[in-house]
Amino acid sequence: MGTLRQFSEKDKNYFAYQARQNYLRQQMSVYGELDATKLREQQALAKLDAVTAEIEKLKALLATKQS
Repeated sequence: MGTLRQFSEKDKNYFAYQARQNYLRQQMSVYGELDATKLREQQALAKLDAVTAEIEKLKALLATKQS
């Protein structure tokens, strides 16, 4: 009976370990996706800033030509 209890405890500990490992893998995947999304957002904002700066430059150039 004691041997059976030992096996049962080992199985229980193993499954708890596996569950922790799976949770950590999922969290790393989520964090990786979050980092990738943040990077894409930063790149899009940088492009938007560049376009906005170009528009402002063209507006200023047009204003000087019209004066």
